[in-house]
Amino acid sequence: MSAAPDIVAYRTLIAAGCLAVLWALEGVAPMYPARRNRLVHDLNNLGLMAINVAVISLLFGALTVGVTRYDFGLLHWLVWPAWAEMVAAIVLFDAWQYLWHLLNHQVSFLSRFHSVHHADAEMDASSALRFHPGEIFLSSSTRLIVLPVLGLSVEQLLLYETLLLPVILFHHSNVRVPAGLDRALRVVIPTPWMHWVHHSQIAVERNSNYSSLLSVWDRLFGTFRLRERPEEIQLGLPEYPEAEWRRVIGMLRAPFHRRSCRLKDTKSAPAIQCRSGE
Repeated sequence: MSAAPDIVAYRTLIAAGCLAVLWALEGVAPMYPARRNRLVHDLNNLGLMAINVAVISLLFGALTVGVTRYDFGLLHWLVWPAWAEMVAAIVLFDAWQYLWHLLNHQVSFLSRFHSVHHADAEMDASSALRFHPGEIFLSSSTRLIVLPVLGLSVEQLLLYETLLLPVILFHHSNVRVPAGLDRALRVVIPTPWMHWVHHSQIAVERNSNYSSLLSVWDRLFGTFRLRERPEEIQLGLPEYPEAEWRRVIGMLRAPFHRRSCRLKDTKSAPAIQCRSGE
């Protein structure tokens, strides 16, 4: 019998528990203390997440199970113990996540949707769940090709997501993590000190620290960057300062607005490029 339903239940409980703990810590030890209307901010982010859960469940649940059903792909080329295959599956899929994240910054069409995530100027743990449904659709569609090529099973994918969710909630959080603890943790996982840099308004900082679960990829591919005083980082995208873009309906509209931002940095372009004329 498949263990997938049990993993889904554990994943949901772990994610909900981590979000609750981080929300409490953000209230007592924030890195960026000038936060107003935290509950309204987080409810809007969670509202967008609810739409995404519906998109994934209705459109991609059965398809994902289907493409992971067969013994095909890279992980099946070798005969190895189950634990080694699980570790390899997690590492390989995390490498794909790094590449996909980088593409969301470098490819203009993708960055229109990914900019909804970066537009959150009051980033906290709930921001880890703030993605446009268009990005979720594109990501989930691409996975239907990547999963069978790599040879992941649905159980391996769900275990990866169970490990990933607490990590991304943590590194998006507005918790003042001591420098020494952050330094120790980022040997293995991306940390808040890393990810605050990734959400900077400065393009060269924003185009760094793409890792999701394992921090090794940024060091390996030369995209690792830190700020000595992270509390001075200006978060978000200045093209979306109005309150309307922080509501669910505004976030849904944002990629199609004439000021929709490109996240890519080029030598001949200003720090943040925006499309115009639509």
